[in-house]
Amino acid sequence: MISFIKAAVGGLTGICRNQQGALQSHLKVLAAGLKTYEIPPDHSGVVLPEKPKLKFFNKVPNLKKAKKEMKKLRDIQGPAKTGTTFTTGQYAVVAMGGGYLHWGHMEMMRLTINRKMDSRTTFARWRINGPHKPITRKGLGQRMGGGKGAIDHYVTPVRYGRLIVEVGGKVELGEVEHILTEVAKKLPFPAKVMSRESLAAMQQQQAEMEQNNQNPWTFKQIAHGNMLGIRKVLSPFDLHNHGRFTGKFHFPGRV
Repeated sequence: MISFIKAAVGGLTGICRNQQGALQSHLKVLAAGLKTYEIPPDHSGVVLPEKPKLKFFNKVPNLKKAKKEMKKLRDIQGPAKTGTTFTTGQYAVVAMGGGYLHWGHMEMMRLTINRKMDSRTTFARWRINGPHKPITRKGLGQRMGGGKGAIDHYVTPVRYGRLIVEVGGKVELGEVEHILTEVAKKLPFPAKVMSRESLAAMQQQQAEMEQNNQNPWTFKQIAHGNMLGIRKVLSPFDLHNHGRFTGKFHFPGRV
């Protein structure tokens, strides 16, 4: 009996030696180790306000007497001069182009964010003013002339780089990114969800491009030097912004 067992074990050993590669492909090696997790951020210094949700904007501004205005397209052209940095939040919807926000857009943002965010750990703040710029319109079927039309509605002009909604609290970007992305897609101009770090990185990248530029013929030098008489076809708007904007659109690669 013992000899029979030895013969069986010897035969199995011979088979394993001959088919070592085939057996190894079907073996599962179990290994134990330690998992390393990222340290969660510290929100001990975050203070939530008393009213964490977005406030309601009036459809018409509270004015004693409404005055008509010209179009003034410069309100949506070029970079924003104010509202380009964070105040209390960590994440925001940043405008990557110019345009007008209607009261319906603001209601869409307010309802979407207030319904989907957790007010116990998150707060949201407006970084824009309510509708204040009057837009006039004439009714259908009217003949030409007769002066400027009556005020139809009010809008809020937005420029490139302006923060629209700011979100903060004891949350991370992954918890609120889908909410802000849904809002950014419905705006009438290109917008992007950014954090403090990503906004600072974008501004630093633009500064490094201008500082480390290897091309001596930049738009600024060509325009101010009037090469090939280019000043004939350039506007003061192009000279002021060095060709980085055409109307309300931004050229991210222009130095």
